[in-house]
Amino acid sequence: MRRGGQWRWPEVAGDASLALVLLGFGLLATGLAGDNQPGSRPVDAVSRVLIAVAALALLVRRRAPVAALAVVTVATSTYLLIGYPYGPILVTFLVAVYTVAVWLPVRPAALATGGAFVLLLAHVFFGRGPAPGWTGVLPASAWVVVPFAVGVVVRVSREATARTRAEEARSRVEQARRQADEERLRIAQEVHDVVGHGLAAISMQAEIALHLLPKRPEQAEVALTAISRTSREALDELRVTLGAVRRGAEREPVPGLARLPALRDRLAGAGLAVEVRVVGGPREVPAAVDLAAYRVVQEALTNVLRHAGVASAEVTVDYRADELTVEVVDRGTGAGAAPVDDEGGHGLAGMRERVAALGGRLTTGPRAGGGFRVYAVLPVGSAT
Repeated sequence: MRRGGQWRWPEVAGDASLALVLLGFGLLATGLAGDNQPGSRPVDAVSRVLIAVAALALLVRRRAPVAALAVVTVATSTYLLIGYPYGPILVTFLVAVYTVAVWLPVRPAALATGGAFVLLLAHVFFGRGPAPGWTGVLPASAWVVVPFAVGVVVRVSREATARTRAEEARSRVEQARRQADEERLRIAQEVHDVVGHGLAAISMQAEIALHLLPKRPEQAEVALTAISRTSREALDELRVTLGAVRRGAEREPVPGLARLPALRDRLAGAGLAVEVRVVGGPREVPAAVDLAAYRVVQEALTNVLRHAGVASAEVTVDYRADELTVEVVDRGTGAGAAPVDDEGGHGLAGMRERVAALGGRLTTGPRAGGGFRVYAVLPVGSAT
């Protein structure tokens, strides 16, 4: 009856109300029940005291269900042994049996109820009034078996409901954990793409600047300016990506194919000329598809810059009826656009996982005429 050191007043009030209702009902209706039972002892002060004791015992039915059942059983058996009429006091006994079945495990509840049943049967054979004998055993057992069975069913149902709620809570926690892990992996992949591309471009531009500085310092300034611009853009993109981690931060617009011209210009400053070709009418596609297509192009071009040993690459974006395709090709040594699995394998593995998560497919491999080809197909649904 306590929770956190405080009484559960709604339950206390409910038990008090039930006890008072049964008390009033017993005092008022027992006389009417006696009028229809010739041969029973007339209702008097003793019967009213026994009715009151049985009803008021229910005040502690949740705190001490066995004690409440014992008091109610003794009062009820005494009442019936004296020969008072069957009446509302049996309803009080029924409630006490039900309470024991609901609040105690089945074994101790069955033992307590069995003892109460034996004591209740005393009036069947030894009552001061006309004793019903063996014919009274079945009716008497109904006042025990029925509330006990109902109480056990309610207890089992409550336990099943509690287990279901606990399992649902665990499932929600596990789902939240999985979602958090997936979000962390997604952010890690975004950070890898942003930082990897930015550092590759900066590295290439720095090499150009170092090469030009002794001979043509005025041209080295162009490369240094490109380094400054590339690093600033990479930091801005990294800030947008990491902004999603901060609690309560609103997600800012993610990169998409609309940023291909800026990517082309940035790579041009690093010494890689990129030709971008768009087939079909550009249209709005799902944000996840738009981001995935951009990251595939970005990763492939980064690897061209790092490994192909060429000065040019071609990007083709094809808007089809129900899918979007992107293709990156170069004429390098055969390892250009291929996402190299360095630093833990984030390149190729990350690209494939990103495309596969959207139900698409990724094809990579050497070209027949030399160089390398990356080709991704991303479903976007039928055009409206």
